[in-house]
Amino acid sequence: DGYRNTNQVSDDYRYQDGNYDAPNDGYYRGGDDPAHEEDAQSDVTEGHDEDDEVYEGEYQGIPHPDDIKEKQKKRAPAVADEYRDRADLMAERMEDEEQLAHQYENIIEECGHGRFQWTLFFVLGLALMADGVEVFVVGFVLPSAEKDMCLSSSNKGMLGLIVYLGMMVGAVLLGGLADKLGRKQCLIISLAINAAFAFLSSFVQGYGFFLFCRLISGLGIGGTLPIVFAYFSEFLSREKRGEHLSWLCMFWMIGGIYASAMAWSIIPHYGWGFSMGTKYHFHSWRVFVLVCSLPCIASLVALKFMPESPRFLLEIGKHDEAWMILKQVHDTNMRAKGEPERVFTVSYIKTPKQVDEFIEIQSSTGTWYQRWLVRITTTLKQVWDNVLYCLTAQYRMNTLMLAVVWFTMALSYYGLIVWFPDMIRYFQDEAYESRVKIFDEEEVSHFTFNFTLENQIHRNGEYRNDKFIGMKFKEVRFEDSLFEDCYFEDVRSSETFFENCTIISTLFYNTDLYKHKFIDCRFINCTFMSEKEGCHIDFEEDNDFLIYLVSFLGSLSVLPGNIISALLMDKIGRIKMIGGSMLISAVCCFFLFFGNSESAMIGWQCLFCGASIAAWNALDVITVELYPTDKRATAFGILNGLCKFGAILGNSIFSSFVGITKVVPILLASSALVGGGLLALRLPETREQVLM
Repeated sequence: DGYRNTNQVSDDYRYQDGNYDAPNDGYYRGGDDPAHEEDAQSDVTEGHDEDDEVYEGEYQGIPHPDDIKEKQKKRAPAVADEYRDRADLMAERMEDEEQLAHQYENIIEECGHGRFQWTLFFVLGLALMADGVEVFVVGFVLPSAEKDMCLSSSNKGMLGLIVYLGMMVGAVLLGGLADKLGRKQCLIISLAINAAFAFLSSFVQGYGFFLFCRLISGLGIGGTLPIVFAYFSEFLSREKRGEHLSWLCMFWMIGGIYASAMAWSIIPHYGWGFSMGTKYHFHSWRVFVLVCSLPCIASLVALKFMPESPRFLLEIGKHDEAWMILKQVHDTNMRAKGEPERVFTVSYIKTPKQVDEFIEIQSSTGTWYQRWLVRITTTLKQVWDNVLYCLTAQYRMNTLMLAVVWFTMALSYYGLIVWFPDMIRYFQDEAYESRVKIFDEEEVSHFTFNFTLENQIHRNGEYRNDKFIGMKFKEVRFEDSLFEDCYFEDVRSSETFFENCTIISTLFYNTDLYKHKFIDCRFINCTFMSEKEGCHIDFEEDNDFLIYLVSFLGSLSVLPGNIISALLMDKIGRIKMIGGSMLISAVCCFFLFFGNSESAMIGWQCLFCGASIAAWNALDVITVELYPTDKRATAFGILNGLCKFGAILGNSIFSSFVGITKVVPILLASSALVGGGLLALRLPETREQVLM
């Protein structure tokens, strides 16, 4: 049987314990005598290259044992992964991520810091600017919107808080999605939602629809902060990260300045608008809302020309796309430096083992909405798993400490930011009331009032055959007075009331003197005709200018703190920056006890904002650095959402004490800052570590 069956021969070569055992069929295979085998090999291979040796079985179609072994090695891990414990796979992934972190740091250093990073800096800065604008918009339009849409006190409070509620939800949801769908894609979604609903809110007339638009607009802009910092940090080397993330924070300040300047220049011009009939009014404050959406739209357009984060792409196993983007970064920076001949030397980048893979559903499986439902629920489950991961043993303590620091900082900062303008208005109202003019027992007859009456109290007066035509009442009270045979036409009023008055044979035509403005009054043979309908912006508040100026100065005052924090962030470290800034801010709070005037309150506000901004910047930096790439935006979103919850509580608590006492807001803010600052000193320092 000289020619043996090839299948039989290949079956005879069995793989056992890493060696191939020859069959026991009586043929001499060699290897019985090791000494003779060595001599034989030395004689045969003398002057002969093993690579040129021809395997005998090649002519019979028998695979070489080495080829079989190589194929088995390639096939073995793929099969084994299905049966390996998840903990082993995660341990291997962690090892891969650690290797990638150090390699990626070296790659970013090779790419350099130049034109590409500065371009991305301004694009993301516009998105951060839009976030700063959103915080100020409602506060500026509220005095005008409350009259334009007939808002009660509860409605005004809800409108002020609804934006923070939307931002809280958006930070958690969109931040979590950014770790699954990508930084660029989720940032585009976030900005698009904000731009669309901010634009729409400037046109809607009803309070309910306006509230809904501001809620969804806040939800969109809430996702920008966690995504922007995660996105930009992944293009920065360790030496540049703290400084340039702090420079990026300046755009939040620029957003506040932009909103203040636009409000100052647009809202007081009530004529900047148009009307369509008697129902649709587009007043100047709506123009302001429209203008405030421009930074968001500009960032959205510019972002279309920027690439995805290569660090995120490597995390999900897209090696080639990440390599191309890193090469683009390198080439862009080298051309800008005048060194276009520099070659990108990286040929291969480590990618972590993919443990959880999203399985795409075939188009033939189920209906389209069933497929989308499965995709959405799967993605949301992955986001929820990421949220829970931030509370595992490895990150639990850091997450809890950061949560307390973020919350205490937000409670005191946002609470005082609302409290300062309210206190200034309170001082203004006190000064205004001190200048009130009181008229007792005046008698006026056959007189025509066609001018404005302001800040007056009329007691026990008698008005007979008088005409009130085309005039305005502002902060006027009539007490125990008599109006007989009078005529009111085209009268507008603000904070004007008639108390315990007797009104006889009087005609009210085209006025806004509604029934609720007459308190315990007696009407005898009186007529109300063609009352003014809807809500009207009655008067331009004299203190509007001061309120815009206060916000402008408060935003501008953080400039020195931004510069100092950017220059010192990588020198003194994140922890000392947070602790020092919060403790200095707490000291500034105690000086508020001496703020008994408008100018003093403005000065202490500027000092507080300037001292606290360094803590905000350092918090942004350390939050980015403490978490790995696949959890970074999620963790930032959770903490930023908690921050917005603190803002809601701060606004509600601090505003309730205006005009009652200063002790509670000051002690609450200072104690929160001291507690948060001391706890921050226990956080780990991150300025020397690479991004995991």
